[in-house]
Amino acid sequence: MFDSFTSSEILSGMITPAVLVSACASLIFSTANRLGRIFDRVNLLKSEVELLLDGKKNYQKERLVYMRHQLSVQKKRAVLIQRSMAFLYLATSLFIISSLTLAFTLAFAKNQTWLATIVAILGGVCLFVASALLFYESRYNLTFINRQIEFVEFLERELQEK
Repeated sequence: MFDSFTSSEILSGMITPAVLVSACASLIFSTANRLGRIFDRVNLLKSEVELLLDGKKNYQKERLVYMRHQLSVQKKRAVLIQRSMAFLYLATSLFIISSLTLAFTLAFAKNQTWLATIVAILGGVCLFVASALLFYESRYNLTFINRQIEFVEFLERELQEK
């Protein structure tokens, strides 16, 4: 039945996508954690805005400007994280389909084995796009951190001047 392929070639052709599925799962897990941290930070910023609106914090104008910027950054980060997760889920699906396609084409249509390769390549492209989005999101995270440091430095300067 599998005249042109050895058992090890078939097995390795099906296991390679499985390894990539595992890699995608790790990225999905860490990306979901990043999204959770964004959610926590937005809730904290919301609480701080409520305190400002109640008049319970100093430097209201400066804090509101700072928080608007921070919320804007968090919104952009959340969108990038969501898009990267969509690509990670798509890549995972394509790697699974690739493995199954190889098995079915070897069993029923030996001259169509290229289909599994094309599907696996598409999965790799999705994995690359997700990684690029995560890289871009990390730049926004750096913007968030730098702005937070700048605001703390502003508060320290204001405190020293008093």
